[in-house]
Amino acid sequence: MTDLTKLTLSQARSGLDKGDFSAREITQQHLKAIESAKALNAYIVTTEETALAQADNADAMIKAGTAKGMTGIPIGIKDLYCTKGVHSCSASKILKGFKPEYESTVTQNLFDDGAIMLGKTNMDEFAMGSSNETSYYGAVKNPWRVGDKDYVPGGSSGGSVAAVAADIAIATTGTDTGGSIRQPASFTGLVGFKPTYGRCSRWGMIAFSSSLDQAGPVTKTVRDAAIMLESMASYDEKDSTSINVPVPNFEASLKGDIRGVKVGIPKEYYLEGMPVEIEKLWQQGIQWLKEAGAEIVDISLPHTKYALPTYYIVAPAECSSNLARYDGVKYGMRVQGDSLDDMYSKTRAAGFGEEVQRRILIGTYVLSAGYYDAYYLKAQRVRALIAEDFNKAYEICDVILTPTAPSAAFALGDKLDDPLAMYLNDVFTVPASLAGLPGISVPAGLDNNGLPLGLQLLGKAFEEGALLNAAEVLESAAAFTAKAQKWWL
Repeated sequence: MTDLTKLTLSQARSGLDKGDFSAREITQQHLKAIESAKALNAYIVTTEETALAQADNADAMIKAGTAKGMTGIPIGIKDLYCTKGVHSCSASKILKGFKPEYESTVTQNLFDDGAIMLGKTNMDEFAMGSSNETSYYGAVKNPWRVGDKDYVPGGSSGGSVAAVAADIAIATTGTDTGGSIRQPASFTGLVGFKPTYGRCSRWGMIAFSSSLDQAGPVTKTVRDAAIMLESMASYDEKDSTSINVPVPNFEASLKGDIRGVKVGIPKEYYLEGMPVEIEKLWQQGIQWLKEAGAEIVDISLPHTKYALPTYYIVAPAECSSNLARYDGVKYGMRVQGDSLDDMYSKTRAAGFGEEVQRRILIGTYVLSAGYYDAYYLKAQRVRALIAEDFNKAYEICDVILTPTAPSAAFALGDKLDDPLAMYLNDVFTVPASLAGLPGISVPAGLDNNGLPLGLQLLGKAFEEGALLNAAEVLESAAAFTAKAQKWWL
């Protein structure tokens, strides 16, 4: 039988519709592939029984003529999505053993459409990290390798991208707070899509930073991203940040024509010391879009230089508040103490990893009396200015093209002891997150070592269709077909 794990989502959908194979067959092949790829550590748990039951349900939907875009598609679910009765621990020791009694809205939408859950993918603890090295369950290895050297897959959705890049999931869910879908997608040669903040419900997602966290798909192609996003997105009364706007047929937006589309090139993204290969690829991307009929427009986003420090005040502040609930009282691990305060302290010290503790401390500090005005309120004002920069830019352009990340994947352990160097990985992705705008990373080339590099397109709020259309044109021009060699077999 054909290796069904190599199919894209749209190819799998077509094959299932034509009866070339069943949902059970494609699921069984993926489950077998997961077993042979344990060296990657991409999954924390697999859900074989659930997957096969969902596959049989998908086959029944196909037979009944009620199949939808995701029916019969085997996917991985990032561990911070609550999945009823299944491990949902955000890769943290403090939640080890937690199995929620409810389903997140995004996963429920996918399962209602017939998607199949292969398991829960590894991630940085509570989504805090850019390399997937902070997980309590161990680091994820990038399927892409140079010689015998192991590289990070990016983070925090490192397990999600590793699973798709290694063909042990056709697609996966990720979440993007400051770039945690787009940066790892760039590191692994995939498409990573962060929709507009509020497009997908956050209900049932274990929170890191409530005003920034957003669900999105990790896929092999732009078309796949369009199909999966339509299934994930919905208005949700249970989420106060969900926006009540119609969910269009995103796949129908893929016209393959961007003639007359104005593409903005922000001068502030030309960073001092930027690797030559990143700048060269960016220039190549500009040329590709120009040749496709787009009009290139120079724009300015003057507050870009303040985006990272703003993000690393706002996000830790919200993390400090959100993670206060993990105290050893109601659920998760508990370390006994001599008093209630002592139990809280010991539980949190033992349950949270170093990076999570660092961000809680930063967040608590910037929210404390005497520093709230100086740091947190000022950061919120700068955030508003960053959003206004984008509003002004979109008066003269339709989409914006930038690099996704300032480098290709780096070796495991290279930046683990240097938090500031790690934080710089988000330099190109954080501004759009602060503004709540959609962004997509498209694989566009290889660096000098043969590792993937991505280009990022940013769009207007709730105009994901136009963004996806431009992204597919860029994808077609780049013609990226390289794959990771399966060294783990």
